[in-house]
Parts: sequence; C-alpha cells; structure tokens
Amino acid sequence: MKKYLLVLFVLCGMAAQAQNLNSPALRKLQMAEFAISHFYVDEVNEDKLVEEAIIKMLAQLDPHSTYSNAEEVKKMNEPLQGNFEGIGVQFQMMDDTLLVVQPVSNGPSEKAGILAGDRIIAVNDTTIAGVKMSTEDIMKRLRGPKDSKVNLTILRRGVKDPLVFTVKRDKIPILSIDASYIIQPKIGYIRVNRFGATTAEEFQKAMKELQKQGMNDLILDLQGNGGGYLNAAIDMANEFLEQKELIVYTEGRTTKRSDFYAKGNGDFRKGRVIVLVDEYTASASEIVSGAIQDWDRGIIVGRRSFGKGLVQRPIDLPDGSMIRLTIARYYTPAGRCIQKPYEGSTDYNKDLIDRFNHGELMNADSIHFPDSLKVQTKKLQRTVYGGGGIMPDYFVPIDTTLYTDYHRNLVGKGVIIKFTMNFIEKHRKDLANKYKKFEAFSEKFVVDDEMLATLREMGEKEKVKFDEKQYQKSLPLIKIQLKALIARDLWDMNEYFRLMNTTNESILKALEILNSDEYQNKLK
Repeated sequence: MKKYLLVLFVLCGMAAQAQNLNSPALRKLQMAEFAISHFYVDEVNEDKLVEEAIIKMLAQLDPHSTYSNAEEVKKMNEPLQGNFEGIGVQFQMMDDTLLVVQPVSNGPSEKAGILAGDRIIAVNDTTIAGVKMSTEDIMKRLRGPKDSKVNLTILRRGVKDPLVFTVKRDKIPILSIDASYIIQPKIGYIRVNRFGATTAEEFQKAMKELQKQGMNDLILDLQGNGGGYLNAAIDMANEFLEQKELIVYTEGRTTKRSDFYAKGNGDFRKGRVIVLVDEYTASASEIVSGAIQDWDRGIIVGRRSFGKGLVQRPIDLPDGSMIRLTIARYYTPAGRCIQKPYEGSTDYNKDLIDRFNHGELMNADSIHFPDSLKVQTKKLQRTVYGGGGIMPDYFVPIDTTLYTDYHRNLVGKGVIIKFTMNFIEKHRKDLANKYKKFEAFSEKFVVDDEMLATLREMGEKEKVKFDEKQYQKSLPLIKIQLKALIARDLWDMNEYFRLMNTTNESILKALEILNSDEYQNKLK
C-alpha cells in the first residue's frame, strides 16, 4: 500500500498542473486497492497487484512508457552506465561449456592468466559445464562486487589436468565503439553501438586517433544503434556543428520547450561526414542524424530510421523498480518530430514488418510523404521529411541477394559460431604464428573447401538440411562471416567489422559518394 501511494504521489507531484491527491480518480484507485487487499475472499499479493495496476495504466499511454522491476532496471542500466563488475571475459557457450573467446585487455582474467580458448568448467564449488545451466545463472556466478574473489576451474587445450585460477573482480568497461579505423586513405570509419555514459569520451578518442592517421572525412555508422542517453547524443552532435546551432529540442504538454545547442568547440566541424542509418537506428541516433541533416552538415545514407522520439523521465521507486514515463517529444532543428505515429495503432511493434511487406526496405519509390511533412533544411533549404524517423538522403535497399533459408538455419542453430569456435580451438597457435598482423590475415587467409565441408557436416548433425542451390547463393556471405569471426577471435570486434564491412552496401555507397562529386553536388 505504501508503495502504491508513493507512486501516485510522485506521479502527481511532477508538474505544477498535477491533480490533487484528493481527486476523485485517485481516491477511486486507492479505495479499489484497499478493498481488494482487505476484503477479497483469498489472500492476495499486494505488491504484485500494484505492479500489475501500474503496468496496465502505462499500457494506455504510449509504447515507451514502461515499468521495470528492480532486476530489470539493473540489467537495463548496465550497458548505458559503461561498466559492470565481474571477471572480464568475452565468452561463448558451446556444448554446455563456457568457452573464453577473449579476456578483456588488462582485465582481471587476463591478469590472472586466463587465455582465449580456455573452458571454464566450475565457478567456486559449482560445476557449470555439462549441467545445462542458463547463461544468466552462469553470469550471476561470474559477476560480483569489485575486489571480491572467485575461483575458476579451467580446462586448457594441451594441459592434461584442470587448472584453478583465483580472479579478483573489477569494473569491466562496456564499450560503445565497435570499430574505428581508416577505411580508405583519408577516410575514417567509426561504428557506435549505443549512446552510454562513456560514448562521447570514446568517440572523441577514436576520432582524434583517426585524425592523427590522416583522416579528413568520416563515415559514422549508426546502423542498428538503438540509442541511449540524450547527453551522449548532444555531445556527439556537438563535434560536428558550429556554436549556437540547435541540436535538438524537447517539448511536452506540461514540459516547457528545452533547446540544446552546440558549443562550437567540436573537433570535426569541417571535414565531410556521412552517417549510416537503418530501420533499427533509433532515439539518440536519430537526434544526431537529424541535426547533421537539418544543418546540411553531412549526408545520411541507408534506410528510414526507426522513429523513436519520445522523451522518458525515470521515476525511481523505493524497491529499486522504476517507471519510465513519457513527458515530451524530440524535435530536430528544422522542427521535425522524430516519433512515428502510435495513437490508436495496434501495429506499432509490427511497423518494421509492415515496412518490409510494403516494399519500403527494398525500394525508395515505395515511400510516399504528403506535402505537409516536407521541411526545409536550415542552410541550403533542401527538402527533408518528417512523419517519424529520419529519411536518408541516399536510399540503400536491404540486401537480400545472399540470404537464404539454409544460411539462416546455419546461423539460427549456432552452426556458424560453433564451427568458428572449434576451428579456432584447434588452430589458434598456428594462426597466431602465421598471421602476426591483421593485414596479413585479411589478405592471405582463405576459407577453403575442407573448412566448408566440415561446416556442412556440422549443419547436417544439427538437422540443417543441405540445399545446393541455396548454399551456392549464400556462399560468399558464409565465407566472409567465417573469416570475420575467426579474425574477431584472434584480434577483436574492430577486425570483425573491417571484414564484414567489405560487403555492407551502405558503406560501399558512402565510399562511392566520398570518392565522386556526389557529396559536393548534394550540399552546394
């Protein structure tokens, strides 16, 4: 009851126009809860009752006003806070065993002597291998407070007996930058996977490093980036815009308009910029994309972004749970509302499927905007479009030429990953000796017929029926995926994307624009 009253009090006290606690609606809610908890024929779980009431109330509002219990809040916040406390390994579950893909550089496990390819079979006195323990349960045992210790029992290839390591847990960084490298002479590439507490710092560091390597132009990859913290988006946009140029503004029914401006101290205010977006690019990513497009600062390439432009305010509850309540909308500098329509729609969560079925992801001609949604950019008066999401300047259809059911089944049943893990485990030392640098691996390593035969056999064992026609169609994709995953395990995610990006149509289009007159023609 106390929890319920506190929720009502917080909700009502947030704005000057809030209803009085003695309003008929609130009294009605209190009386209903009181009556159920005191007079119902059977005993009820009052906390559960209140949770369900909150969830049902929020469901009447918009798709992004939500309730999360304490455990969900912790899981949700970790990726954005930029770190968690644990042992510091990248791992993959293989045959009910935790296989270390890579220890985090200079992290607790690496310091303790754990190597890539090690299998963790026990945590303290608990066996975790071959017992069908969930990944979540395993992670609970591996994580723990900073400076606490955990004993790990390891099987290592070439060593007969199990090894025991004592690892002192520490803060483990969760990085926002997947990849950062010179993709072509004078052209840098940075892929950002989220907007968290450390994103701006990571981005500035990556950008300065690329500038030292001669970067003049930048491809900023926000494909699949679902967003995160508003401040991180503002800090990133600030890197590209001039002083007092509006980045974004928010406005709501009881929330006054708030404007966020560039400071004019960014490190990349002159070079050419191309931003890559797709149907999964959302929220903070759309703020950055919209600001760059509206100020004619760069070119957007890809497919229309998701359209998530509602501002949530977190309301912490006493048991660690939280309400995220929508209080305003995001608007781009030119006044476009980023949020796609949701009022009265039962298909909000099926929007991407509908886009595919309507052909939007395949052909730009299938996208139609009414004149009322046309907006002019701030400097060049180019026409851009509102109505939810950011419509790119250059449309790149989703590539379906290499995808087949056979390939999807290999991925879905974990055959691709399992093959890579087995291959690396058997050949790690030989590969490390043969390819001292990634450049040599990229140029000379070939996924050969023997490897592909083994992959097909593993697929058959997992009941993935072989289809010659589909196999031949997907073969180029299968080869590059296998090579990229092997590179990831030998080096890191940066090298994975360096290989996978060679087949990414949006990246190829961005390079084409930068290597021709298209960029200047678009923004003149």
